[in-house]
Amino acid sequence: MSKFTDSLEEKLMPIAGKISENRYLTSIRDGFMLAVPLITIGAVFLLLAFLPIPGYSDFMAKAFGPNWNTFFMRPFEATMSIMSIFVVFGIAYSLAGHYKIDGLNTAATALVAFLIFTPFIVNYTPEGAKKAIQVSGGIPVDWMGSKGLFVGILTAILSVEIVRFVIKRGWVIKMPKGVPPAVERAFSALIPAAIVAIIIDVIRMLFAMTSYGTIHQFIYTVLQIPLTRLGDTLPATLIANFFEGLFWSFGIHGANVVGSVMGPIWLALAAENLQAFQAGHPVPHIITQQFHDMYMLVGGSGSTLGLVLAMLFFSKSRQVKTVGKLAIVPGLFNINEPVIFGLPIVLNPIMVIPFILTPMILATLTYIVMSIGLVGHPTGVVIPWTTPPIIGGLLVSGFSGAVWQIIELVISFFIYLPFLRVVDRQYLEQEQAMAVESQKG
Repeated sequence: MSKFTDSLEEKLMPIAGKISENRYLTSIRDGFMLAVPLITIGAVFLLLAFLPIPGYSDFMAKAFGPNWNTFFMRPFEATMSIMSIFVVFGIAYSLAGHYKIDGLNTAATALVAFLIFTPFIVNYTPEGAKKAIQVSGGIPVDWMGSKGLFVGILTAILSVEIVRFVIKRGWVIKMPKGVPPAVERAFSALIPAAIVAIIIDVIRMLFAMTSYGTIHQFIYTVLQIPLTRLGDTLPATLIANFFEGLFWSFGIHGANVVGSVMGPIWLALAAENLQAFQAGHPVPHIITQQFHDMYMLVGGSGSTLGLVLAMLFFSKSRQVKTVGKLAIVPGLFNINEPVIFGLPIVLNPIMVIPFILTPMILATLTYIVMSIGLVGHPTGVVIPWTTPPIIGGLLVSGFSGAVWQIIELVISFFIYLPFLRVVDRQYLEQEQAMAVESQKG
């Protein structure tokens, strides 16, 4: 087992290190982190507009009138519906920071580039008309939301790389000494921004000559749809979670490594669910960001809350019980570094086995119960990953989600228990041996 662990560490550490240090993946992760608080606000307002409680809509309509939910829908439309704008800005700002160039001006330039790519045409159905007509002069919200995510990611990266290229060659306006720094930064951004706008506009015109019409339609058809379909499959999710647990077992933040790759896909799936939920249609996808955060990681990576409960109530070793006491409160908020590094799970060949297997078993069971309709699909409501279990299930899938998370806790508890007993016995024997030695001394 030791040789096997050493071999895995030798092969995986360089790969995981490169992924976690990749500036593009890191910037994408940071960009989404900028958007998460805002889209969480919008998602909560949407949940309040369509709270799954019988009689809720009728009560609100009687109390506040037939248009009562417009109060909740406006914050939703100003956040979730234009999430790509936040993501573009965040990615560009983060990547500019890696290159040590002006983050604010570069992010603004990337946002302009994204808007240049976006067709200023919207569909409008006049009153009494049967068909929608296209009207120019408006920004379509469709491409500002989840459908525009992949174009936004590519645009942010391309824009920053162009700005960096221009700055490295010194193609900037240099102001004389004594000019205020804000003025100097503004003029130094003129040429890079202009070159970005020209290049992006040329690309836009080239796509306008194709059958796709826009780069948005091209990326959505050729790249985003296939990737989201792949990310929506159980095998792809299990593979992603396997590597997440494997990286953690060597002390590498597996959630960050895997999330930087799968996060955009799962978030796009969640956004599609949210749109369907908003429209009153059946929610299409099972696997989303909320499926991963709420049902695969109950208590954090490895679904360790069941393990912590077992440590509290069934361990005899003083060390294991102490770690359990320290880990229970963070574990309730899905923060489990105390148990990962305190038990430890890292580089522990006994505990690594359930740490990797438990989320995969829970994911498979959750997929089954959602497929047959026992538990509701995640509605796409984006909630913080620190939302405690049971509350998280209630918010993303209703009452059935909360009940299922309780069942998951029980399942994870019994998966971890036999492995914990082995480790607990080892620690107990060590503590007893140390006690005997101290008495002799």
